[in-house]
Amino acid sequence: MPGRIARTQTAVRVADFLATREGKSHLASFGWAPGMPIVMTRPSEPLHDVMAMVSVHGRAALVAMLDPRSEELRMLHITTPQSALRVVAPSPASTTIGAFLDRVASATIAEFRVKFWQHTAVAHVIPSCPAMHSSGAASKRYQLPSRPALATADVQ
Repeated sequence: MPGRIARTQTAVRVADFLATREGKSHLASFGWAPGMPIVMTRPSEPLHDVMAMVSVHGRAALVAMLDPRSEELRMLHITTPQSALRVVAPSPASTTIGAFLDRVASATIAEFRVKFWQHTAVAHVIPSCPAMHSSGAASKRYQLPSRPALATADVQ
């Protein structure tokens, strides 16, 4: 429906994080700037699909997801593909963004490429901080509707 905004739990947590000075300062120290695109995802989504969404923006972007085990907000900074870098083999089509983030987290930074990119890009993990673990004011401002409320809205 026009005018409706779908808000996922990940979007709510990112809004909570960016609503704090600590969150903005923390992200800024790892390459974020106001207006930078943030792609919300689930760990089970294919890496290629997530990077297609990153590519739409044509510039560096953040990727955000909630860890299904800990509910912790996890984020990656993704550069645009760089012609100056050595071209690496594309990541397998079966790679999920969750598995990719786990791999990058063990190294902190990684060069990678997806099948539709001509050049290699760089991903680096944005380390966790206390503000990434808690939900604050934004979740109170933007309550997600309950399932029954959605069902009655669709009927009307």
